[in-house]
Amino acid sequence: MKFLIAGLGNIGDEYAGTRHNIGFRAVDRFAEAHNALWQDARYGFVARCRIKSAEILLLKPSTYMNLSGTAVRYWLQKENIPVDNLLVIVDDLALPFGTLRLRGKGSDGGHNGLKNIESCLMTQQYARLRCGIGADFVHGAQISYVLGGWTEEEERLLPERLDVIAEIIPSFCLQGLERTMNQYNKK
Repeated sequence: MKFLIAGLGNIGDEYAGTRHNIGFRAVDRFAEAHNALWQDARYGFVARCRIKSAEILLLKPSTYMNLSGTAVRYWLQKENIPVDNLLVIVDDLALPFGTLRLRGKGSDGGHNGLKNIESCLMTQQYARLRCGIGADFVHGAQISYVLGGWTEEEERLLPERLDVIAEIIPSFCLQGLERTMNQYNKK
């Protein structure tokens, strides 16, 4: 079985340490733990690894966040991966920092990356792991907050959250969405 795990973010050094790039950081952490090497490819950077019976393709789209769907659609089609085997990892303002919520479908929640994926795939029926980044900003400063760096305290706590995401990925691939949601949505 093949799976596509897409961590969303923006390419470029100016975005590397931002809240919006937690998807990139999550797949980077997973790739590192499984000795998967990144290659520059069409519409993004890809890395491959295998865990038991699951062949996993990791993707960091190079299309920028708002056009993530182009990369996701391309790699699903190129690798002949069903949408049921797609997991998108994305930041979420509506969740407190560190909260992880796995869902099998849903609206884009105002997130432009998810909105574009929905548009390109013509469905809301795909798994997404929303990573809470909090909403500690004044009215009108949402963009600055999302594209801003983590606080010292958040940076200190982030590695543990990334480790949990690195557990969720193989669980999703090997145990399925429902069992993984039941196990990890409480944490």
